[in-house]
Amino acid sequence: METPAAFSLDARLAADTSPLLDLELCCVRLMEDARYPWLVLVPRRPGMVEILDLSVADQALLWDEVRLCARALDRATGSHKLNIAALGNVVSQLHVHVIARFESDDAWPRPVWGIHPAMPYEGADRDALSTALSRFLSTEADPSG
Repeated sequence: METPAAFSLDARLAADTSPLLDLELCCVRLMEDARYPWLVLVPRRPGMVEILDLSVADQALLWDEVRLCARALDRATGSHKLNIAALGNVVSQLHVHVIARFESDDAWPRPVWGIHPAMPYEGADRDALSTALSRFLSTEADPSG
């Protein structure tokens, strides 16, 4: 009997992001680019490349978690627009980007990819954003809170 493969995070996603929290399906990670508040959701299912590779139940759960993260990111940042995408042209492991955009950001109105090299967070900025996102995510996940 063959042992099922274990989930592991793609090395590039691991290098470009830092862990924020785990939801039921996805690990939620913060992109290490201070120019754009940016979450990456990675379903913890091995071998997934396309959203259609997930079970129907996991597809629904993925969109619930994307919606949850998008609301939290919007509340934490007051974004002008949210960009949500699952491209996978560089990293094939299934992952969904949720990016807070502002008319004043460096790439507006173009996509954020390939415009500038990532800018590291300064001082406590990452921690402040992570704390706000975690607070909003827990509030959204628990409507009574």
